[in-house]
Amino acid sequence: MRKCLLFLLGILFVIPVFLVLSGTILSRYELKEILTPLVSGTGEFIRWKFFPQYPTFEHYVRVLFYTPQFFVVFWNSVKIVAVILAGQLFLAVPAAWAFAVYRFRFRKLLFTLYVVLMLMPFQVTMLSSYLVLDGLHLVNTHGAIILPAVFSTFPVFLIYRGFCELPKGIIEAARVDGAGELRIFLEIGLPLASGGILSAAVLGFLEYWNLMEQPLAFLENKALWPLSLYLPEIGLDQAGYSFVASAITLIPPVFVFLAGQEYLERGIAASALKE
Repeated sequence: MRKCLLFLLGILFVIPVFLVLSGTILSRYELKEILTPLVSGTGEFIRWKFFPQYPTFEHYVRVLFYTPQFFVVFWNSVKIVAVILAGQLFLAVPAAWAFAVYRFRFRKLLFTLYVVLMLMPFQVTMLSSYLVLDGLHLVNTHGAIILPAVFSTFPVFLIYRGFCELPKGIIEAARVDGAGELRIFLEIGLPLASGGILSAAVLGFLEYWNLMEQPLAFLENKALWPLSLYLPEIGLDQAGYSFVASAITLIPPVFVFLAGQEYLERGIAASALKE
């Protein structure tokens, strides 16, 4: 019974994806016929065709070969996400190691502050972030999106949990054998806590690939917009292109999710644990 219920719920969640994929091969005339009640505002329900009568790939051709601005925003997203993840790992991994391994004054207070900052939504910090970024002359640049995200506290919290699972005896034994702190970090800490680091990278990719509020607040030049803001700009008269753009946007997150599903589950489990 439980398996049947989960199967039905799975079908329910997958239906929107099939809807998008089927919309990519519907002809302009079929899309116009289907979406007319929605556009006209008559209040009638639309009748969707999961299997088009006359399938076509004209929308793919238009987006991939005749819409260069799509590739501009696509590479904007790739650039933003790649730099954010690289910066987060460069800063978050040593910070998490310090919190997990070393005992220093005000450690718990500082870590609590990290958790509080992690729980604060963007709307709370938007004004202060804008003032700081404007003072640094980063507004309307990709740096306005990248810099605050690089210093996010969530990957520190997530990777910290992975380091906490390391046996303390191994670290102490390495110190007794004369290993330096940097060597212990590189040769013991990183390999053994790689699961937490990869889970932070997967969760970070899924979050920053779909950014909308930060680019809307800090980017005025549409040429700098990520892919997540390109989709709302496509009107109903270009519904076919919108479906194709949505389908292409889904590919990187699906690939990352499938490749890092195991680490993602570990990260979610670790984030639910209390210190």
